[in-house]
Amino acid sequence: MKSAVSAIITIMVLVITTSAHAIRIKDLASFEGIRDNQLMGYGLVVGLNSSGDSDQTKFQIQSVMNMLEKMGITTSLNIKTKNVAAVMVTATLPPFAKQGNRLDVLVSSLGDAKSIAGGTLIMAPLKGADNQVYAVAQGSILTNSFAFGGQGAAAQKNHPTAGRIPNGALVERELPNTLAGKSVINLNLHDADFTTASRIVAAINAKFHSPVAASKDPGSVSLTIPEAYTNRAVEFVAALERLEVIPDAQAKVVLNERTGTVVMGENVRISTVAVTHGSLSLVIKESPQVSQPSPLSKGGETKVVPETDLKVVEESRQLMVMPEGATIGDVVRALNLLGVTPRDMISIIQAVKSAGALQAELSII
Repeated sequence: MKSAVSAIITIMVLVITTSAHAIRIKDLASFEGIRDNQLMGYGLVVGLNSSGDSDQTKFQIQSVMNMLEKMGITTSLNIKTKNVAAVMVTATLPPFAKQGNRLDVLVSSLGDAKSIAGGTLIMAPLKGADNQVYAVAQGSILTNSFAFGGQGAAAQKNHPTAGRIPNGALVERELPNTLAGKSVINLNLHDADFTTASRIVAAINAKFHSPVAASKDPGSVSLTIPEAYTNRAVEFVAALERLEVIPDAQAKVVLNERTGTVVMGENVRISTVAVTHGSLSLVIKESPQVSQPSPLSKGGETKVVPETDLKVVEESRQLMVMPEGATIGDVVRALNLLGVTPRDMISIIQAVKSAGALQAELSII
């Protein structure tokens, strides 16, 4: 009875340990064709407190004239507008966005405006890469900043020439449904890996009890929609993206020498290697001394005599032997015993890699 209980506990521990490291397919890959789309447009911001574009920026004046002429108002080229700024408007159109959905909008000054805080964006069409209008933006701009000043002093907070309009754009055109009528769907991994791709294929085939998944390369998995899910692609995708898989990754050590940052993956291993690290400190101090002749001496001169104090200190460090197959924890503990700093650790890791004892990819950023 005790042996059976022990076996059950062991199985439960293994299951808990395995599931703790498992990640949903939804977080490991994305479906081909289901992605965000960038939108861009040109617009005018009005209502500024004399902080708009100057007369040197000509295109905002031309834009104001064109807008007024569309409203039936004839203007001349001599108009001056300090309360108007030309801006670029950008937004991200998510997949399956429907007409009437709202998008957040980013507004950025295009000319030499001092600030667009407190301004209002006039209706600006947002186009995609195909030059089609997908949304229209308009509304009050939030910059969370200010910029004031005079001839002798100025004050500024944050960045006053860029701001956001929450829910400031309305979707006018929908993207085509990439799942409608498809019998084969491609799943693209965020990080291509042979082992991860094969595990995803195995998990999906085990879920649906049929070979619906196949991997053509380490970066993608081809999925054939089963007959039971015909015309139910959404349910099929929802069922498989919740599956959990243990991803695999290449052993890698990332070093940033500018900040002294060292990041190591759990699969990093080293061969048997001996490491020692010491610091040589050299201090040179100049102490000039004044030499004067003896009292009542004849022909003596007062001179400055240089005197140099030289001090050399070399720290005594032990030779640390790291056994073959040491894990990342062993490496860190051993280097901590040597008393090294993060910047010293970067030099040691580079030297271990040069010696051929580091079984991992070394990436320096």
